[in-house]
Amino acid sequence: MIYLDNNATTPCDPKVVEAMLPYFYEQPGNAASRNHALGWLAEDAVKSARKQVANLISAEAKEVIFTSGATESDNLAILGTLEQYRRKGNHIITLKTEHKAVLDACGRAEQLGAEVTYLNVQPDGLVDLDELEATIRPDTVLVSIMWGNNETGVLQPMQEIGALCDKHGTLLMSDATQVVGKLPCHPRETGVHLMAFSAHKMYGPKGVGGLYVSRRQPKVSVAAQVHGGGHEQGLRSGTLNVPGIVGFGKAAALAKAQMEAEAQRLRPLRDQLEQQLLREVPRAFLNGHPEHRLPHVSNIAFPFTESDTVMMRFAQELALSSGSACTSASVEPSHVLRAMGLTAEEAHSSLRFSLGRFTRAEDIERAVDLVRNAVAAVRAGSPVWAAQQP
Repeated sequence: MIYLDNNATTPCDPKVVEAMLPYFYEQPGNAASRNHALGWLAEDAVKSARKQVANLISAEAKEVIFTSGATESDNLAILGTLEQYRRKGNHIITLKTEHKAVLDACGRAEQLGAEVTYLNVQPDGLVDLDELEATIRPDTVLVSIMWGNNETGVLQPMQEIGALCDKHGTLLMSDATQVVGKLPCHPRETGVHLMAFSAHKMYGPKGVGGLYVSRRQPKVSVAAQVHGGGHEQGLRSGTLNVPGIVGFGKAAALAKAQMEAEAQRLRPLRDQLEQQLLREVPRAFLNGHPEHRLPHVSNIAFPFTESDTVMMRFAQELALSSGSACTSASVEPSHVLRAMGLTAEEAHSSLRFSLGRFTRAEDIERAVDLVRNAVAAVRAGSPVWAAQQP
């Protein structure tokens, strides 16, 4: 099975699994149990992992809040900021291409009385900075923009966005789930005040994530959304997932050591895949900016096909996606691609390829063959495609 769906989730690195194993049985302590040695060991393990995660994003350890994943982090950041800063205003700005975790949290914010502006993006997936600045108001409490898009890999200009938010005195939040561990991602240097990310997108375990909350320049306050025990500096109550957090820390340390070389290794493999498919499959085209994007992600449209029908032809040999794994049950076309101006038919014909740490050159060659042949077979049975031929 060739796995090119690493944006949905990554395999857990064997070194991460090895680091986690003792905390399932040999050292089962609760990190909040401070009356015996096993509790102290668990607390120390969490402290060490927090430092490892903080080191990856150039943050202070106390600025990392552990959660169950990026979805919870997004909700805590958006709804917690809205509640905490209600005296300033209730206006939030985000993009139509955000992950559903952000869009649905913004929808909940609207139910609670907030006003949310959903900005369009340009055809290449990038935000229009002039439009963003024109939308910021005195009562804007939060701008939420994804660092790297999960479907197209498009990287937003976070440095420029951060400068705009600083100029107008509003907080900036970013879902950086697809970027942390893949590229240098330093929120303080970029002007990001809140940042969500997840372990399972960077070869760590599922069920654990993080939220960066700035403690200086400025110090950000967030109202807790989960109550009961006051864990994580009172921002996220609940018994800590010690094995998961240890795995998260190990994954962060591995990513910091490897990500520069890994990006350099994956970019030419991705480019090879794209070049072959765009050359060998008639009418195929790339979705998203060709340069400002993650080095391991490609989203390609194959008009006159249905992506699900294409994938069924190689589902036992090649793992791909037609978009976000969190919305894979939906029959609606990708909201990301539609916001970029694609027709419903074009969006339905698009496939996302996301390479990873265990992808090899021979995987790319085989994947190209499988996709090319599947597209040709689907089109062969399409009267619409036949009518297009000379």
